[in-house]
Amino acid sequence: METKRLLGKTFREQFKAEVREEIAELAEKGIRPGLAVILAGDDPASQVYVRSKTRTCEELGMGSQQINLPAETSTQELLARVGDLNRDDAVDGILIQLPLPRQVDTDRVLQAVHPAKDVDGFHPSNLGKLFSGRPALAPCTPMGILEMLKREGTPMRGAEAVVVGRSIIVGKPMAMLLLQNHCTVTICHSRTRDLGEVCRRADILVVAVGVPALVQREHIKPGAVVVDVGMNRITEREQALTILGPDSARFQKFEERGSVLIGDVHPEAAWGIASAATPVPGGVGPLTIGHLMKNTVQACRQRRGRPTRFAQESH
Repeated sequence: METKRLLGKTFREQFKAEVREEIAELAEKGIRPGLAVILAGDDPASQVYVRSKTRTCEELGMGSQQINLPAETSTQELLARVGDLNRDDAVDGILIQLPLPRQVDTDRVLQAVHPAKDVDGFHPSNLGKLFSGRPALAPCTPMGILEMLKREGTPMRGAEAVVVGRSIIVGKPMAMLLLQNHCTVTICHSRTRDLGEVCRRADILVVAVGVPALVQREHIKPGAVVVDVGMNRITEREQALTILGPDSARFQKFEERGSVLIGDVHPEAAWGIASAATPVPGGVGPLTIGHLMKNTVQACRQRRGRPTRFAQESH
């Protein structure tokens, strides 16, 4: 079976085109959506993600602020910054780049973001609306995946969906969004008994558990759609060799660079058996940033009493 590669950048460009239309319409009324991103510490991956987000804002004509704080920042200092942004009318969306430094109470900081500006969709108020089936700012990665599936024409009504992972960032909201779209949903995790047997039932398999190459070829139902959310950086040669094999092109790249990105699905598992699958890297990542832009415009419109079609499309 030929497996279609679901490339996130394709859908990201679609999202961006839609956001441009919304921003142009708002600009005619003198409104400019604005996103503020708080980065605490000097984690290299986080710095890359934040630059990408602010660069996309600028490209689309949105306002953007990047607030860089030292790794020693306390919970109270972060709460004070969030409070300032909550009161800033030029800011429609507030994003806290995770992970935060160890000494910071992450839950307190996330819950301090006003729900109307919570473009990550992590506030209990927004999660509660999502789980009760009401329009909400939903987490960006699950919403991006859902829209990708819809735009690909993936049958969901009555389909069996399996979500491997139970975080509030991906797993739980993903399961709820699939359920709202009439899938029969099973949530699994790394401790699920007979995980392979459960995964083999899935017409739609979403894996977001943070364990490299957990899902193998024998876990995938022929013809399934496989979405791999995992982004695991492998730096140990023995682990890379075990997963990739000595003769693979990706292992040769590991030898050159000293690291390689591996998804939660084995790199060779889906190809030739799934009907469609996301690669790692290049699959889900771009969807997240694309939908963050949509959430920011949605937050802007809702704060100003101007309904957006994004909210109508999401539920």
